[in-house]
Amino acid sequence: MSIKTKFAALALTALAVTGTIASTTSQAEAKPYGWGWGVGAGLVGAAIVGSAIAANDGYYYNGYRRCVWVRQFDAYGNYIGRVRSCY
Repeated sequence: MSIKTKFAALALTALAVTGTIASTTSQAEAKPYGWGWGVGAGLVGAAIVGSAIAANDGYYYNGYRRCVWVRQFDAYGNYIGRVRSCY
């Protein structure tokens, strides 16, 4: 059996199982999930935490940021130049 045949058999089996499950379920009822407050509180919390992280100015060492010039190389190991790196 080729991989295409195996994949087709798997897809047909999944389709048959899905059809069987769908035909045996009870009648659908439309009602709200009740997640509104939880999702809203999660979004607000994420916005607050995200803005606090974005407002952070980085690490400081004795009141000053530590910045150095670092040499940059391309994928072939050729020297390109220097960039400032703060940590």
